[in-house]
Amino acid sequence: MTTTDAQGAVNIAPMGPVVDRAITSIELRPFVGSRTYANLRATNRAVVHVTDDCLLLARAAIGSVDSAGLVEPIRDGQFSVLRDACRWYAVEITAWHEHPQRPRAECVIVQQQRNRDFFGLNRAQYAVVEAAILATRIHLIAPEVLQSQLRELATLVERAGGDQERQAFELLEKHIAIAHGKIHH
Repeated sequence: MTTTDAQGAVNIAPMGPVVDRAITSIELRPFVGSRTYANLRATNRAVVHVTDDCLLLARAAIGSVDSAGLVEPIRDGQFSVLRDACRWYAVEITAWHEHPQRPRAECVIVQQQRNRDFFGLNRAQYAVVEAAILATRIHLIAPEVLQSQLRELATLVERAGGDQERQAFELLEKHIAIAHGKIHH
């Protein structure tokens, strides 16, 4: 998902929106305190993307991604769209439902586009997505559980992954090792 702050700086972050089957409604559930949450509160706008770029997902999960060359503005710069997304949905928030950790934001789709088919994720790409989720939850998962899950996911990347999946998984493993050391030692 891309959001923009009040000064126009673009943030790229992974987020799983709640959507209906026909993708006629979208609900966002950002974490309070995140840059995405701050941007959504400041502008009430975002672009939800469907992408198969697991390296971008991994990079976005562990830190800020420089949006230069990755996005293009639409609607007079109100929204930023990932150029390589399979499809995207520009949304405006119509209602907030407050919660201390993860408020819900009901959205209306104001523009959408399909650039290419999304064929789904292969096993290695799926493993990268799951590892990216683990990387965002290091502080919530016991070290032995985290390492066990990473080993299982690594097997999928080794068996079915290409260069991009291996690079993404390695990036996530390094991030987790560094962050894990800071949290648990």
